[in-house]
Amino acid sequence: MVEFAGWEMPVQYQGVIQEHLAVRRHAGLFDVSHMGEIELHGAEALEFSQRITANDVSRMSVGQAQYNLLLNERGGIVDDVIFYRLAAETFLICVNAANTNKDFIWIQRHAAGAAVAVENVSTRYCQLALQGPRAQSILASLTSLDLAGLNSFHFDFADVAAIRCLVARTGYTGEDGFELYCDATAGARLWDALLSAGESDELIPAGLGARDTLRLEKAYPLYGHELDDDTTPLEAGLGWVTKFYKPKFLGREALIEQKNRGLRRKLVGLELLGPGIARADYELQKQGRAIGRITSGTKSPSLGKSISLGYVSFEDSEIGNHIDVNIRDRSVAAKIVPVPFYNR
Repeated sequence: MVEFAGWEMPVQYQGVIQEHLAVRRHAGLFDVSHMGEIELHGAEALEFSQRITANDVSRMSVGQAQYNLLLNERGGIVDDVIFYRLAAETFLICVNAANTNKDFIWIQRHAAGAAVAVENVSTRYCQLALQGPRAQSILASLTSLDLAGLNSFHFDFADVAAIRCLVARTGYTGEDGFELYCDATAGARLWDALLSAGESDELIPAGLGARDTLRLEKAYPLYGHELDDDTTPLEAGLGWVTKFYKPKFLGREALIEQKNRGLRRKLVGLELLGPGIARADYELQKQGRAIGRITSGTKSPSLGKSISLGYVSFEDSEIGNHIDVNIRDRSVAAKIVPVPFYNR
């Protein structure tokens, strides 16, 4: 157990590798109740959401979820979030745990004068993530909801083990799965019911360690590592999230200027060619000169290779380029590779 964003969080239950492979092969259950939830509702909820985000919230139907970015005026990423459209004028935003208070204050400040109410509802929710190829069959035994008809990044409300839940086909592992939001007082009962229902399918609890290695194999960014207030979506490979056809949103002008000027750095995937693991903040070099730094790294349990993400100067970011990682004053060869590292 470790302290994380004010929560006591499990790093592992039985072992990171065992839990990681269980999610890839069978199923794993994560308690992610530390994630924050902020609700927006009111006559201008949609217009306001469009103004503070990079993606096009207007394209969402009720019952749809969307990966999105909160941006500052410089085009930096305040947070990466998931929007859920609960009703025509009501949105639930799932935010990163360490950013909950920051995001809430930031959203409130920008909502001043708008016909929208902003509420931090984090204490209402328990959030559990059931992930893996057997997730649907496990969950189907506890609910009458048509899970086969629930598409990726869509959600519905249903009883799961007689507990009312928001059931979303979303996740952070690169596997099929569901994220379940229920009343905080029912969280332990839901956890026990899911583990019991999944016992014959080899479902096991999984902690923060496996969550990190799973997301890294898919090259999903982690706030505070790949993303921060001074990093733009263009640098982080999230240009696809940023809809420039929206006429007005925070950071739009700064991003257009960066796009026209050209990027100075870029997030890339790296595979080590020598022994070692490239950890966060290790320096990246080319012919002895510093060209960037590692943001996340691990030995991939699925691939058996040392993989990492890092920022390098744009001119050195071409796939196939050979560079070096400075690991404890030892230079280790690495190669820039396509991401994601893992695909089912």
